Amino acid sequence: MPMKLDDIAAFAAVVETGSVSAAARRLGVAKSVVSKRVAELERELGATLLKRTPRSVAANDRGRTFYERARAIMAALDEAATAVREEPGELRGLLRIAAPMTFGTMYLGGLLWPLLRQHPALEVAIDLDDRIVDLLGSGYDLGIRIGALGDSSLIGRKLIDIPRVLCASPAYLARAGAPASIEELPRHDCIGYAHLAAGQVWQFQPLRGASEQRAVRVKSRFVANNGELMRGAAIAGLGLLLVPEFIVADALRAGELARVLPGCRPVPTALHALYPRDRQGSPRIRAVVEQLLSALRPRPPWEAAEAGERHVRARETSR
Repeated sequence: MPMKLDDIAAFAAVVETGSVSAAARRLGVAKSVVSKRVAELERELGATLLKRTPRSVAANDRGRTFYERARAIMAALDEAATAVREEPGELRGLLRIAAPMTFGTMYLGGLLWPLLRQHPALEVAIDLDDRIVDLLGSGYDLGIRIGALGDSSLIGRKLIDIPRVLCASPAYLARAGAPASIEELPRHDCIGYAHLAAGQVWQFQPLRGASEQRAVRVKSRFVANNGELMRGAAIAGLGLLLVPEFIVADALRAGELARVLPGCRPVPTALHALYPRDRQGSPRIRAVVEQLLSALRPRPPWEAAEAGERHVRARETSR
């Protein structure tokens, strides 16, 4: 008996979600159906594909090898089917996107709404998580990531460079005093990022005439794994904060935060779009990436000159 696509899809869903229950919810079938389909696939292949424990399910070595090759084939089939169903210029089908929590809640939705309105048959499922997720292993079509890229198995496209901002609340600066130089930063309370291994080391661009970046290890009084929570801590006067500009742009304009050491420029970060190599030809991915590029360049929404300009622009794009 030849392998069935439904059986392969059930196995892939288990690998990507990490459980039979979650796979069943994604596929819209009963848990027993998923278990039966995976068992039939293993029987057809004559190999065990999953490591099963009372609390988790994961692919073993054979299962991972089969999944990676089968995923590429299924992606190609999906694109072929979509190409047949689509009218010229139309986008349809599901696109799964993984993105950072703060960027996702503050900006990503607003950047994508125009594309979704233009293509009613396009479906998008966005998962927000500040941790770096395994795009391939979790079955995502596209990832939005801030910072350095380390996975060469994915295709990365830079969307925009994002300046980092060193800032604090006026109340904190009045109480602790504003640092006069980078060397004074370790004497201040600071707010750290939990998901970054070097979160307590702040890096600054070279001074004029110098060639090397400057790095300083700071003392974190408060550490969090989310940019909005970190911004709230800074507004509450808990210490100095160094984050990508989009997180604090509105708070700076409102006077809730003030720039610190404006003559010293923190090393910027970058916003990237990442996708698996087997999805390189996907019209849906290409359309989303191009939409993000056009919305972020030449001027991203958080660089609005007036505090309310971003909201005015958001209303205009929603019409």
